[in-house]
Amino acid sequence: MRFNTRAVHAGQSADPATGALCTPIYQTSTFVQDDIGVHKGFDYSRAGNPTREALEKNLAALEDAEYGFAFSSGMAAVQALTVLMKRGDHLVSTAGVYGGTFRFFMEIMSPYGLEFSFVDTSDPALVEAALRPETRMLFIETPTNPMMVLTDIAAMAEIARARELILVVDNTFLSPYFQAPLALGADISLHSCTKYIGGHSDLISGALMTNVPEYAERFAYVQKCTGAIPGPFECFLLLRSTKTLGLRMERHYENAIRIAHMLTDHPKVKTVYYPGLGDHPQHELGMRQMKSFGGMLSFELESFEAARRVTQNLRLIVLAESLGGVESLINHPVLMTHASVPERERKAYGLHDTLLRLSVGIEDHRDLEADLAQALDKA
Repeated sequence: MRFNTRAVHAGQSADPATGALCTPIYQTSTFVQDDIGVHKGFDYSRAGNPTREALEKNLAALEDAEYGFAFSSGMAAVQALTVLMKRGDHLVSTAGVYGGTFRFFMEIMSPYGLEFSFVDTSDPALVEAALRPETRMLFIETPTNPMMVLTDIAAMAEIARARELILVVDNTFLSPYFQAPLALGADISLHSCTKYIGGHSDLISGALMTNVPEYAERFAYVQKCTGAIPGPFECFLLLRSTKTLGLRMERHYENAIRIAHMLTDHPKVKTVYYPGLGDHPQHELGMRQMKSFGGMLSFELESFEAARRVTQNLRLIVLAESLGGVESLINHPVLMTHASVPERERKAYGLHDTLLRLSVGIEDHRDLEADLAQALDKA
């Protein structure tokens, strides 16, 4: 089945008890057993719940994966990755990774003996140079948040295979509809489902998808042990959302490419970061490994004050954390999503307080363009 068909049907069937078309919300903590140790596949909702099971099968199908695991947030999914590592292991990560991921690696896991290096993974030579005998995992984010730098997933897969590393790709910005990391050689695809997969700014969740049975066994165990899983209602909402994922992603892209061109032509915009633009230095790589370029872009103004005035004068586009919803959101990464990243690290990969990140929604592009134009005029 093709993507949009899988999105609607995978993991779901009519409820056998009532014929309900949509997977029911099994809002229960426990399940009645027929005898001691004899049950219908579920005993306690932390270990497994029918609504979550349907969601996990659906998410796995979206990535053409054998296994899918839903978590209470994207960061809970990142945390689950650490069960594949032990004290003294080393992880190489994309420089400019999401601020929450950076904070988790450095502030939470470093004191427990894991070691981290952050490099420009768009350059395979820098990745090779950062590897050590104790390196266990290669964690890449492509495109990066918020600088929109791409990493060649297939090239990273070659490096990972040669060194027997676990290759993880944070696929949040593009969703499974626009990018398929597992098909390009990754071992694990990571999502903050809060973003495009959820798509309506009304839930928090995360997911890991893999084809490796060993990793799947560990992820299932960490779900059971830590309990960092989404509730049945969040799973129900995500199943609602995946049905329209392909449609929404197409509209996000259609709007984003128009706005990227509009901003490029505006005299008050210094730089636009969007791989869909022909002059983006990695446009060709994007054409090769992505179905399309998604709905995220960033743009730079001449000063922090100009950036601030833009956010203050927008009428339709909302200043807020997060991304990937049907409504357009603007963000100031230095003071919002990446505030926990030290200034030295931010500047090293080009993130300055003159930059704004825009999550382009599915509104009429003409209204979005008009809103940005009037706000920029006041900057």
